[in-house]
Amino acid sequence: MSNKISNDESSKYDLEERTAMFGEAIIDFVKKIIKNDTTTIFIKQIVRSGTSIGANYCEADCAESKKDFEHKIGICRKESKETKHWLRMIAKAAPQVREECRDHWREANELNLIFSAIIRKSRSNSANKKEEDTV
Repeated sequence: MSNKISNDESSKYDLEERTAMFGEAIIDFVKKIIKNDTTTIFIKQIVRSGTSIGANYCEADCAESKKDFEHKIGICRKESKETKHWLRMIAKAAPQVREECRDHWREANELNLIFSAIIRKSRSNSANKKEEDTV
């Protein structure tokens, strides 16, 4: 994982920057993987899922409605979970990068937990708002 994320505390709390840095780290990471029939497939998949987290977060940040926001954050959550899957497959197919896979997996997992919490909070706020409207 990029040292920028672990060393720059402000980036940890700026999700747009954090997700962009994660995508960049994935791009740098896949360049280290020895290419063969199996890893080439996994590389394409992880580049798609790992970089789309940030793109979808940017979309969520500019959402036109609460429903649109929740949908885009849901995509971020799905893509981060998918990225964890591809990292697991790469660790199996390319043991020489297993340790780095673990580092990226931890970051993808943290992002997944963050997006899950955002969705929970957003839905909770919606439920509370509906209760207030009926009282």
